[in-house]
This record gives sequence, structure tokens and C-alpha cells, in this order.
Amino acid sequence: MLKNVKILGLIVFIFLFAMCNQKSKNDSNKETILKGSVDITVDETIKPIVDDQVAVFEGTYYDAKVSIKAKSEAELINDLLSGKSKVVITARDLTKNENDKFEKLKINPRITPFATDAIAFISNKSNNDTLIALQTVIDFMKGIPNSRIKGLVFDNPNSSTVRFMKDLAKVKDIPVENVFSFKTNDEVIKFVSENDGMIGVVGVNWLSQPSPELQDVVHDLNVLSVKGLNGKEYYSPTQNDIAEQKYPLARKLFVINCQGYAGLGMGFASFVAGDIGQRIVLKSGLMPIRTPGRKLQIRNKIMNDKE
Repeated sequence: MLKNVKILGLIVFIFLFAMCNQKSKNDSNKETILKGSVDITVDETIKPIVDDQVAVFEGTYYDAKVSIKAKSEAELINDLLSGKSKVVITARDLTKNENDKFEKLKINPRITPFATDAIAFISNKSNNDTLIALQTVIDFMKGIPNSRIKGLVFDNPNSSTVRFMKDLAKVKDIPVENVFSFKTNDEVIKFVSENDGMIGVVGVNWLSQPSPELQDVVHDLNVLSVKGLNGKEYYSPTQNDIAEQKYPLARKLFVINCQGYAGLGMGFASFVAGDIGQRIVLKSGLMPIRTPGRKLQIRNKIMNDKE
């Protein structure tokens, strides 16, 4: 009898140990704002800055894994609305119709602005004219020919750059003739560098942070200064002109999180909008939403290093 009790006690102990071990394992795999994994769909035109943010975020929080997938704006918004993607990074806020759809689904998207980006016009280095009026590009998109432009080159028919320029020109479709589109910004950059008279339309982040294979190609391009629709001066997509709101093709960047719980998507959004993330934006050549503070050390006595 005593033997049976000991055996039964041993079985209960093993069972309880196994349950506690399983619970501990489940807890360790649970996603939090700083632990676990998350898939984020990114507008292809702003992928370089997001890659930088992910590298530092994962290097800071070793238990966090962020997987990036770059898509056109139309594709990532469709993925977000269908529930295929829970966290996206875009070059625009949600529209009223999109917000209404989420409201019907009883989903409250968390939207975090974190930077100001810009669309840039580029041309071949052989083109000595580095100035262009925005009205000239808009007229070309309306089908009005111009000797200044042989062709406009976009990254993708469904991209944020195409949508942005269509909204400016107030056209439903872009012209079929003399308008070219590829799949990515790097393809646009390479094509324009090899073809005279073409005006490329790209996210400025691809120029301020070119990949190693694109660095030499970017040197063979002119980044054009642009005159706004109501302006008289020409401004470049530099950090300074973007900050002073002089450049006419600036746009804000957003993290849109529809996870519905305090997961890694929320943690990443907080990171990019926080001090470290904003410093990464500043270093990239874009404009952070909040300028990171600087710590000054005040000394009563100046020490001579040579002494």
C-alpha cells in the first residue's frame, strides 16, 4: 500500500513538473512589446530607413525579431484592410473610407507618425539643367508634351509616388506614352543613370542612403531642385529645405498598427518615434517628427589635454 502511494505521488509530481515546465515555455514564447516576432509590410519607397530602424531595434532587444516585406502602397494597404498584414509602414495616413472599414470591423488602428520624407526628381548627369518646375511635370502627366522631359520614370504603377503625383495633377490615370514604370526604386535609378532626358520619380531615402551597389550609380545622377506651384524659388529635397517646409514634395511617414494588443508592433512603433529612432531618422537625411535633444556637459574649468 505504501509502495502504491509513493508511486502515485511520483506520478503526480512528474505531472505537475511537466505542466509547470510547459507553462514556463509558453510564457517565454509569448509576444510582448519587446519580445517575440512580427511581420511588417513596408512601402518600398522608404525601405532603407526602415531597414536601419530594424537593425538597431533588433540589436538593442535581442529577443525581438522583425521581418520586413517591401510592397507597393496599394498592395500593402490592401493587405492591411484584408487582415493579411497587421503592421505596415506607409507614406500616408489612412483615408476616411479606410478608417470607416476598420470601424465596422471594430478595429482601432494605432497610427504613429515618425518622419518627414520627400519625393525627388532625378535626371542623368549629362543633363546640365538641374532645375524643374513642378507645373512642368504635372502638365506632362496630363498628356501635354514638353521638350524638357523625354519621359517620366516611376517605380511601380501602384506605388506611393505615382499616387502622390496623380493627386497633385488631379488625373485618374497617367499617360501611356513616354511614361515608364518598373518594380523598385533602384531600377528607376539605374535606368535614369543610363538614359538621357528621362526624369525619374523616387523616394529621396534611396538617394540619401543608397545601397552599396547603388552608391556609384547615384553619383551619376542629378537630384533636381523644384519650384512649387505657387512659388518662385527652387528648392532641393535636403533635410534643411524639408525642415523649413520649403520643398514642395515632402510627405510624412507613418507606422500603422492593427494588432489589437500590446505586441511587438507597438514596441517597434514606440522605438522609431522615440529618442533612438528619431536620431536614426536624423542621421538618414530625413526629418524626424521630434528633433532629438542634445545633452551638454558644462565644465567650470577647461582642462588642457597636453598637461
